[in-house]
Amino acid sequence: MDAILSDGFVFWHWWVLGFLLLVAEILTPGTFFMWIGFAAFVTGLAAWLIPGLSWAGEIVMFAVLSLAAVVLWLKYRPLTRNDAEDNGLNQRGRHTIGRELTLVSDIENGIGQARLDDSVWRVSGPALKAGSLVKVIGADGATLKVEALNAEPRHS
Repeated sequence: MDAILSDGFVFWHWWVLGFLLLVAEILTPGTFFMWIGFAAFVTGLAAWLIPGLSWAGEIVMFAVLSLAAVVLWLKYRPLTRNDAEDNGLNQRGRHTIGRELTLVSDIENGIGQARLDDSVWRVSGPALKAGSLVKVIGADGATLKVEALNAEPRHS
């Protein structure tokens, strides 16, 4: 190691470090190591173009480039999934808002059941009799929030 440091790093040492950092990026979540890897590649390029650059200068250059790359990435990165607008994926109840349903059981104490296509859903809303027509106004997990459209039971 002393022989390497006394003669300075060889440019390809930086390229190997950059490659290893890109491999680490593949094996770990996020995009942190990629930017440090790019800094290692640029440092290797500088060491190749400027053969007299000391090992201390190369390390300082690598540190500054790494810091700059990470700071720029943090400042200009695209929105993450947590920041993105909620698209309702895996929230099937939200897609039923506005639909009209028929109660299959009375809504008592705020809870009942209604038919939606080929399934029966739990609903919450005002006290209504089975057969009443309701409209979905919201969803809370697997419970649909409904309001009465016609308080009288429907007869087929």
